[in-house]
Amino acid sequence: MVLTAGRREGGPAPLASKAEGEERLRVGRRIRPFMRISPLTLRILAVNMLALAILVVGLLYLGQYQDNLIRSHLEALKGDSRVFAGMVAEGGTVGDLNGQYALSPRQARSVIRRWVDATEVRTRLFDPQGAFFADSQTLDGPSGTNIDWRFLPPPHSFNTRIEGVIDRLSHQFDTWPGRSTLPKYEGDDRTAPLAANPDLIKALQGEVSGRVWLDGDGHLRLTAAAPVQRLKLVLGAVLLNGDGQVIEDAIRSTQLDIAKAFAGALAITVLLSLYLAGAIGRPIRRLAQAAERLRMGTGREDEIPDFTSRRDEIGELSLALREMTAALRNRMDAIEQFAADVAHELKNPLSSLASAVETVGRVKDPVQQERLLGIIREDVTRLDRLISDISNASRLDAELSRAESHPVDLGTLLSTLAEIHRSIDEARPGFSQPVDIVLDVPNGLVARGMESRLGQVFQNLIANAVSFSPPGGAVRVSAVRQGGNAVVTVEDRGPGIPPAKLDAIFDRFYSERPSGEAFGTHSGLGLSIAKQIVETLGGRIYAENVGGAAVIGARFVVQLPLA
Repeated sequence: MVLTAGRREGGPAPLASKAEGEERLRVGRRIRPFMRISPLTLRILAVNMLALAILVVGLLYLGQYQDNLIRSHLEALKGDSRVFAGMVAEGGTVGDLNGQYALSPRQARSVIRRWVDATEVRTRLFDPQGAFFADSQTLDGPSGTNIDWRFLPPPHSFNTRIEGVIDRLSHQFDTWPGRSTLPKYEGDDRTAPLAANPDLIKALQGEVSGRVWLDGDGHLRLTAAAPVQRLKLVLGAVLLNGDGQVIEDAIRSTQLDIAKAFAGALAITVLLSLYLAGAIGRPIRRLAQAAERLRMGTGREDEIPDFTSRRDEIGELSLALREMTAALRNRMDAIEQFAADVAHELKNPLSSLASAVETVGRVKDPVQQERLLGIIREDVTRLDRLISDISNASRLDAELSRAESHPVDLGTLLSTLAEIHRSIDEARPGFSQPVDIVLDVPNGLVARGMESRLGQVFQNLIANAVSFSPPGGAVRVSAVRQGGNAVVTVEDRGPGIPPAKLDAIFDRFYSERPSGEAFGTHSGLGLSIAKQIVETLGGRIYAENVGGAAVIGARFVVQLPLA
């Protein structure tokens, strides 16, 4: 096989651009030093706490719950006003001989006293003209004195102080529909004008009415009024004043429970977020720092941390980085070995060339001078061929990494190569009969690869088999399907391969040529390049002798994945 010297398109990069690139790489972004709280931890905390905060804000709103609670308390208070108005109509009125009824101050106060003992709701009674008649907060005692029935507020405690804080905070979220448009409650002054309470006006007109107020402290207050009627005659009106604190206490209690649940959920969220950040962020940081040390260092003592036991994405990342590092180190070893091999291979022809050049100037015999000049020409030709093959081999790896695989019809490819060898129809030097190419390849056998590079592989193997075959012999090229692979064999009837060299023949610059062939005709890179191409395509290539102990030839086997 003949390898022609390749040439890269374009000239070398400008020195200034190369220097700038190296400087950018040198001063590029570095891995941040260890931080007490990493940005990833802060992001995880923020995301988890944001979702929790949105939930808590929605629960603190409680608008629908508060609306239903106010409505139910107002309806209950209106029902109480009807009941109490009926009690006053039955037990708090007196009638004359003409069947005319009127409110009795003493009896009405007695009814109010019994009512307030049971309900603890402030109750006031008004006559038909809307004038004040009786108040549950100032009823007559046994000696005729007024007794203050107002209930003392509960003593302050630690819980009430907490509830006060919750109360102030909850006002920020208290958006009960229509709260800002509620009428202002002006107080409980007995001398307040009748128009100050529309419920009382409706009650004196025979209707039951109720509404919600907002006092000066921003708290809710409920009132309900019902007419005191006897035989459809309105004898007065009952006005119940319900404290909205019961409603607000229920809301605050719910909010306090939510706050407690939020505190517990927040603690769990923070702990889980810190654990999650540690389980994700810390290994990633260790991997990044190890990669940075490898990039900046010159030795091989640094290793990528092994997290493969985790069985998750971090473990997969660790495995990938470790394999990548091993591949890079193997590549570096290969480059170093390749450089050493190249230096060794170039040294021999250069030494021969230097010796011949040094000697030709001292030799006076024209015959000897011509012989030395022939050696010089052969060494120069050998150096040119060797440099060309080395150039092709050095570019091969980069080309294989950039190229894309595609389906290749092996039957068509091998048939074309066989026709090329037949068309040459030229025997090797020293022999009178050409070597025939016998092809046995089924139709439709398609492998995945690169047609040009696979052609290079099989052309190399066929040319190698032809060079070892006797005159008039044959080289058999066959292909079969085995499982998920296409197996191609190139078999000759030559002297075979020394058993100890079956693996060494694929080494770089190793050459095992037929006897009689001129030294230096081959560089020893052909089989090495073929192995590199096949293994890059995910296949395998190996050599074996035909005939067992009685060697009758050599066979090269190439396995390629089917398309």
